[in-house]
Amino acid sequence: MEPRIQYAKTTDGVSIAFWTLGDGMPLVYLPDIPQGHIQAEWQIPECRRWYERLGQKRKVVRFDCRGSGLSDREVSDFALDALLLDLQAVVGRLSLERFALLGCLQMGPVAIAYAARNPERVSHLVLWCSYARASDLYTSPRLRALRELLEKDWELYTETMAHIVFGFSEGEPAHRAAALYRESVTPEALRRAVGTFREFDVTALLPQVKAPTLVLHRSQVRLLDMNVARQLASHIPDARLLLQQGDILSPWLGDMDAVVKAIDEFLGEGEEAAVAPAEAAAPGGLCTVLFTDVKGSIALTQRLGDAGAREVLREHERITREALRAHGGSEVKALGDGFMAAFSSATRALECAIAMQRAFAAHNQSADVPIRVRVGLNAGEPIAEAADLFGTAVNLAARIAAQAPGGEILASDVVRQLVAGKGFLFADRGGVALRGFEDPVRLYEVRWREEA
Repeated sequence: MEPRIQYAKTTDGVSIAFWTLGDGMPLVYLPDIPQGHIQAEWQIPECRRWYERLGQKRKVVRFDCRGSGLSDREVSDFALDALLLDLQAVVGRLSLERFALLGCLQMGPVAIAYAARNPERVSHLVLWCSYARASDLYTSPRLRALRELLEKDWELYTETMAHIVFGFSEGEPAHRAAALYRESVTPEALRRAVGTFREFDVTALLPQVKAPTLVLHRSQVRLLDMNVARQLASHIPDARLLLQQGDILSPWLGDMDAVVKAIDEFLGEGEEAAVAPAEAAAPGGLCTVLFTDVKGSIALTQRLGDAGAREVLREHERITREALRAHGGSEVKALGDGFMAAFSSATRALECAIAMQRAFAAHNQSADVPIRVRVGLNAGEPIAEAADLFGTAVNLAARIAAQAPGGEILASDVVRQLVAGKGFLFADRGGVALRGFEDPVRLYEVRWREEA
């Protein structure tokens, strides 16, 4: 199914088109000019397969940068800081606190700059056939000749560029790519962008990149010598260099499976580590406790039988655990038809709850048996003992979850106050009498549907 296109607004007023695909740890994919049209790309079979493969194990976030694709075209500023605003707008719109970043070709310097300036946000950095200093690319005799074509013959330029990027042996895919270029950007906008890109140089930022970094390069690529990749990897602390065979600049042609496998293995090393139980369950420390509960699980077993109900609950477990991994939650224990989890951040706990409900809603659109999940959250200082949590804060979180209808998130006033100003939408449900608590407890519904 084609991803749904959404929009984010930059701080300088530019509308940026984006979509997301898959669930789990986010991978934000920086676009490349002139190849940037998130809707038209999906119609190219090879490109669609590339995105589907990347989205099998994580949430892929793809957007069109300013001046291209479905984003605002009437822009003139393509400076590095302007392109960073595009990335910041999409990340902010999705409330992503931590994510992996993939920078391809000319967007590599943008990815490097963001990773260096925001070390707390970027979990992993992947650079594909890229560079830190634009002169390493733009001094190429081929690119100088292409610049002449860009000034004189737009169609011939796009056809030639497509064959250079996609390989001269790739007939029909290269022709489709050339048509994609022409649809993605105007020649005037591309001339302005290239004039700015030629000045990019983030060499000084390379030692400041703290995220684990994978530099991927095809060794026979003619437009960008593999020595550029070696230099790039050597100046980023503890970066890995992986040279693959081939002469095609595009990652989704040639041996695409090898590229995806390398990215999967690299990102996979950190995805299990995304869960941080020690911090979440520290004795005497403030944490946010989250409970989930599948509504009607007993009736489900009576209707489907043990085996059928277990199949449905396995899907609940998969979606919940993927959301916990993606948002740094610690699974304290599974409860058969629910979970107890802990977070060191109330913001991440709410983002996780919202991600869960959106994932269940997406699942239910095509599922024979929908999964309706209640989610409740409370924050406090529980007692940690034998890998479990105890105390009033935990009991209240469980009682709050029990009050939620299926598909709803309820939170205590403590959680609401901890995330004040973070952009979450709450609806006051008033004081509610909860078993075991003498006074009514004020509860708030967390609005998670995008139309809210």
